[in-house]
Amino acid sequence: MDIAREAGELARRRRTAGVAIAATKSSIADIVTEADREVETLIRGRLAVERPGDGFLGEESGTGVGTTDITWVVDPIDGTVNYAYGIPAYAVSIAAVRGVAEPDQWEALAGAVFNPMTGELFHAAQGAGAWLYGERLRVNDEPPSAGALLATGFGYNPATHASDLARVARVMPMARDLRRIGAASLDLAYVASGRFDGYFERGLQPWDHAAGALLVAEAGGRMVRVELDDIPGRPLFVAAGPGLFDELLAAALSP
Repeated sequence: MDIAREAGELARRRRTAGVAIAATKSSIADIVTEADREVETLIRGRLAVERPGDGFLGEESGTGVGTTDITWVVDPIDGTVNYAYGIPAYAVSIAAVRGVAEPDQWEALAGAVFNPMTGELFHAAQGAGAWLYGERLRVNDEPPSAGALLATGFGYNPATHASDLARVARVMPMARDLRRIGAASLDLAYVASGRFDGYFERGLQPWDHAAGALLVAEAGGRMVRVELDDIPGRPLFVAAGPGLFDELLAAALSP
């Protein structure tokens, strides 16, 4: 939690300074790339001091194999397009997992998702619940009568856009409305806190969902990763409370 806060504050400061630099010397894309790397370097360095034998899996610096069975899965700035455009919806995501650093094989132990623009720090530990501001989080257990408030995303692979839009059309009959925030870690944190009833998105990377999935689970929700046939390696993720999960999954997977 402390490292997530420190990293988030660094990201916020670099974004503010970077906009001014980009106006005269570089592009905002370059500044964002550099901020991603700098924030991940900070996180990796702090973890190396606290847990020197553990492994590391980060979006920017890749995999570092440790001597323990613990790996830290890190997204230094989840929502980099929001970050680049100045939209205040991005987050630092840090999770500790046990076992092989593959989502289908690891055991999630702890996670933190921090939005530096709101100051909200969502955190969870295995068997100890999910929390925000000292309040224990709970998913929405039953689908609302007026329809579910759902979140989704579309990723950057054009080959999946048509099927993504078709999936939205299949899901909308059960929805009150749809949100597209642009940061999977925050989408999952909002499911855990009951701000969203459910979430579905294709093509997440391990660092996108490692902490968020634990938040959902510890808040009483369910999340699944489903491989689809059309484009291997671009699985579909669905998360929701128990009262909505089966219906949402069925709609998201229907032909």
